[in-house]
Amino acid sequence: MKVVVYDGADTIGGSKIYIEENGNGLFLDFGMNFARYSRYYEEFISERTARGIYDLWRLDLIPKLNIYRADLIPRDLASEVVRYPKVPVNAVLISHAHLDHVGNIALLDESIPIVGSPTTLVILKALNDTSSGGSHFGIELPYYKIKKKKDSEGYILEVDRKADYPSRSVILTEKAGELDKFLFYSAKTKKKIIPNDVKILDGEDLGFEVKAFSIDHSIYGATAYIVEGDVSLAYTGDFRLHGKNGNETRKFIKVAKSASVLITEGTRVGREEHENVSEQEVYENALKIVEEAKGLIIADFSARNFERLESFKEIAEKTGRELVVTAKDAYFLYALKIVNGVDRLNGLKIYENFKASRQKWEELVVWSNYSEYYVSPFEIRENPENYILCFSFYDMPHLLDIMPNSGTYIYSSSEAFGEEQEFSFLRLWNWLKYFRFEVRGFRVAGDGRPVFEKGLHASGHISREELIEVINEIDPDYIVPVHTENPWWFKDNWGEKAIVLKNGESWEV
Repeated sequence: MKVVVYDGADTIGGSKIYIEENGNGLFLDFGMNFARYSRYYEEFISERTARGIYDLWRLDLIPKLNIYRADLIPRDLASEVVRYPKVPVNAVLISHAHLDHVGNIALLDESIPIVGSPTTLVILKALNDTSSGGSHFGIELPYYKIKKKKDSEGYILEVDRKADYPSRSVILTEKAGELDKFLFYSAKTKKKIIPNDVKILDGEDLGFEVKAFSIDHSIYGATAYIVEGDVSLAYTGDFRLHGKNGNETRKFIKVAKSASVLITEGTRVGREEHENVSEQEVYENALKIVEEAKGLIIADFSARNFERLESFKEIAEKTGRELVVTAKDAYFLYALKIVNGVDRLNGLKIYENFKASRQKWEELVVWSNYSEYYVSPFEIRENPENYILCFSFYDMPHLLDIMPNSGTYIYSSSEAFGEEQEFSFLRLWNWLKYFRFEVRGFRVAGDGRPVFEKGLHASGHISREELIEVINEIDPDYIVPVHTENPWWFKDNWGEKAIVLKNGESWEV
């Protein structure tokens, strides 16, 4: 078996791991590398979608392989792309629905199926439905907009606005009711989504025997895989032990003991962290703050961290408040209900955003099914002490409609990375001070940099100490680190068993 780490060898995110054997190949994730993207792009400068994959190819932000959609390759790149290897790709195994693991999949040849848990697939579909287009193709799963040549020379590409949306073949890790109806239902425009195959992993021939295992991460649906070929290989994706579903991770660890090769994330191995905050501790710390708070409360946590949302829902119930989510949050919760029938919207309120018109997904799904759940900013203004509002920095302008006179803001997400994010925290700080909020979770120091309070956020990644225990328990013959800024830490701890690859390097076992 040959293993190639095309991306993510020495960065957190951008995972693109390829395995090949006897003419068969699989990708383990195919994500956007935000660290590398940020060398050239920021919020207001991004790749030019009118040039398809041209910019990403030239800047080495995607692997130089002949595996991409033909409609994304402009004429002046086509003759170059075909000179590169056309490696076999039987499928992409998706670990979870974060863009640093899935954000470049939409670029791949449309004949390549995607494998993922039902929860991951509905999250990706909902993300595509609720996007406003965006500046990249990362959200075009499982359906996408087909491109056509705008000019006679074929240099400029544009969306074919008359064509319906094609979709990819989907392979689910387990059965999930009538999921296909949601996957191929168009909640974006009047155009239709052209249905494709929806199959179940058990029994599918992908050139390898592939088994999927639910694990704990900061987004629901996270999956680890064991791939059996001439050797047995385990891939963790992003995982942890300190969430509410840590027992699922432990089940995977027991089975992974049979693997000869372990490909594992190492997000936190270089961080000097002396505390490993659990989701239960976050819940307890936030509950104490809410119990003592007066006025409006804002809870700010990572998008699609539904476990954190459920914690704040429980906090709201215990403290006699109502939890208010955005319409986009409500749409995602509706999508999750399709998988397991759990109505996570029950007992919630939906913020009624002042805007000229509702998008199709909100009008036909959220408003038509949950109109009685909506609460206006004026209702919140009348009795702010009755509510916990799930807002982020990007929702701050809506506070001008509520006009709270003080309150408590709880930042329950990851710390800033990069200068631009630090500027965002300074802007957020200005909004909160304008409304005289007591801020918990971070403060802005005299030099303008954010300083973060411990105990209100639990990492989505396993701690360094726990990772050592996990690797020793699995006891593989070889360890391939990915999704880390410190791959050589593995060499220091496991010597020759650690196979440290650079991006694009291959290794055979």
